[in-house]
Amino acid sequence: MFLKVKWKTLIFCIAVPIFIGVSASIISRENMFMFDMIIKPNFSPPGWLFPVVWTILYILMGIASYLILTSYKNINSAIKFYILQLAFNFFWTIWFFNFQLYWFSFLWLIFLWIFIFITILKFYQISKIAAYIMLPYLIWVTFAGYLNLSIAILN
Repeated sequence: MFLKVKWKTLIFCIAVPIFIGVSASIISRENMFMFDMIIKPNFSPPGWLFPVVWTILYILMGIASYLILTSYKNINSAIKFYILQLAFNFFWTIWFFNFQLYWFSFLWLIFLWIFIFITILKFYQISKIAAYIMLPYLIWVTFAGYLNLSIAILN
């Protein structure tokens, strides 16, 4: 069965998380240099990898939200948690880079992780595919938690 794609909705859904990520990056860009100067754990990826991974994850998040929005099911709770985790995602960048609040950022990231997990559970009730599409995001944020905690300890 082929579903008709609602292109305007799909583009909007992809644009929202990309806009959130780009906005946070623009607000924090003057302070991102500090990432090269701090002590990082051994498994820290090179700096160029972060925008690549985040772009892919934001596109996947947008596709997942599109599947939810076009499911014609009761989506209110799922969308609320999706928006909540987007807000936490946005502010983590600011706490970490602009203010160098590494411990606070780690605590914030724990809440972000919880909200992503709840979003995935809510999405799963509506669209299993949407939930699965969100899993790489959860995995990356788990890894980001390791990095954030390590940076907080080392610095």
